[in-house]
Amino acid sequence: MALSPINMAALAARMAELDEVQGRSLWADARSRFVKNKAAVAGVLLLVICFAYAFLGQAISPHTYDFTDFTIMGHAAELGRPSWANGHYFGADDLGRDLFARTAQGTRISLFVGVIGAFISVVVGTIYGAVAGYVGGRTDQIMMRIVDILLAIPFMFVLILLLVMFGQSLIMLFVGIALLSWLGMARIVRGQTLSLKNKEFIEAARATGVPTFTIIIRHIVPNLLGIVAVYATLLVPEMILTESFISFLGLGVQAPRTSLGALIAEGAKTMTYGTLWQLLFPLGFFITTMFAFYFVGDGLRDALDPKDR
Repeated sequence: MALSPINMAALAARMAELDEVQGRSLWADARSRFVKNKAAVAGVLLLVICFAYAFLGQAISPHTYDFTDFTIMGHAAELGRPSWANGHYFGADDLGRDLFARTAQGTRISLFVGVIGAFISVVVGTIYGAVAGYVGGRTDQIMMRIVDILLAIPFMFVLILLLVMFGQSLIMLFVGIALLSWLGMARIVRGQTLSLKNKEFIEAARATGVPTFTIIIRHIVPNLLGIVAVYATLLVPEMILTESFISFLGLGVQAPRTSLGALIAEGAKTMTYGTLWQLLFPLGFFITTMFAFYFVGDGLRDALDPKDR
């Protein structure tokens, strides 16, 4: 039966509409949902500001982080107040060191420890958990019992013990933080792998003779990137908080280098002498960084959650 000109025109218009409709992938949909989350976008902007200040702050400041202004030394309460005239934008400490440059350097070290520590934890924990969950059987039991034993050891006690025994260096701080921080990631990835290993596409890869390690790397791990990304953004502030606590105790980064935790500790000691700026500026950047990472982590969790669509 021939179509009338009116029906032909309607059919052509409908086909044109269908051609314009484009499907969206999981990541495109997640990106769209993430952008609509105002708190997450604000967190990204705050992180951009913190990273820019951390890596460009010393270039802006007329003083270096280890420069000592002898005209201010010992008279921070009177001469070390924040001022644009003398180039101490955030003020100076009791040793006459510029707080703007030192806060930038401390923020950079704290971010460096947090990001690198979280990266090591994610890589080790993802591979370990994926292997344990996919292989299963006795291998899974042995690997997860090792995780349970390590989780029973007080993390902070081990970290302090390592720093006391092997020296207070940035490398040892990395080693101590990354030593046990991957355990939580391993348990999460292992649970997700157990739910994926019997899926049809995994069975098809296994049936065609794909090696076990290739299945884990090319099929299991890519399907876990969503939850891994969310956990990583929440792990970074945990790493920064751990480093700040260790530095607050005096066991972290040593002078003349500094971190946000060390600056907060110095500011807390001198705040009773009227130098409140020594505490407020490092504490402000510390709190801002923490909230920004948590906002981004919550936004990623909401954007990648299929149940929330």
